[in-house]
Amino acid sequence: MLRLRCKSEKGTQLLQGLSEVSSLRELQERITALTGIPGDRQRILRGFPPQRLELGDDERSLGDCAIRSGDTLIVEESKTKPASVSPSVPMQTAHLDPGRETLPELARKMVPADNSCLFTSVYYVVEGGVYEPACAPEMRSLIAQIVASDPEYYCQAVLGKTNEEYCDWIRREDTWGGAIEISILSKFYQCEICVVDTQSVRIDRFGEDVGYTKRVLLIYDGIHYDPLQRKFTEKDIPPLTIFSCTDDVVLAEALELADEARRKRQFTDVNRFTLRCMVCQKGLTGQAEAREHARDSGHTNFGEV
Repeated sequence: MLRLRCKSEKGTQLLQGLSEVSSLRELQERITALTGIPGDRQRILRGFPPQRLELGDDERSLGDCAIRSGDTLIVEESKTKPASVSPSVPMQTAHLDPGRETLPELARKMVPADNSCLFTSVYYVVEGGVYEPACAPEMRSLIAQIVASDPEYYCQAVLGKTNEEYCDWIRREDTWGGAIEISILSKFYQCEICVVDTQSVRIDRFGEDVGYTKRVLLIYDGIHYDPLQRKFTEKDIPPLTIFSCTDDVVLAEALELADEARRKRQFTDVNRFTLRCMVCQKGLTGQAEAREHARDSGHTNFGEV
């Protein structure tokens, strides 16, 4: 199955149930179901820079059109064709709304607690449900490159350390990501990243005021991040991890998950939890002591007791 995204005026959505042998006609039908744009008025762009996809032979396979898994198709409504529904697309599907009653509930996808859970989680949601723990070094390097490219903005006042020190620090596999890194990744992936906190039951929205069309969600328990998704029972349908920024119902569902986790005490109070330095074995309480110890000793490998 192909992992495809459809970007239109209604936001970015997953195009599901298509493979390389699916026809252009099937692609257009699914686009119509998502966007309401009839097949004969669709203008489909792909690639970078975006190039128009020729739609003349609608029986061509997507593989023959060089459409690959991971592509984002930009769909616009052409104003040069008559406003009629394509004969190949039934009238009732032109404005099909996949109602929420047909969607699975929002749920947590567990990822390893290996100091890189933030990077694994962000990659999972922005890539439409691709679990790739080996992505962390590349994402750390990406963040370091972005920070190094703008030392005036990413200064010591913002980073808590010099630009050069931060770039060396974030590349290390024993360091944790947080708000700074989420903000950078939000800009890079051009999407709103919402982090729901299970202790305070609040949502921090990174990129909220930028005007992005797509939204992804993470859940955070004080020390660990996991991605949120809608997981379908059908094995050939990828999970839904990218939502429209106008979809506030999914935010309410995320808060319900956080509230349930809070009631079950599934969070870590970062001001009171106990740690041990795995380098010198010193016992510590809370992230403030851990930061102070890291600053004084240079040790950054901690384990929760």
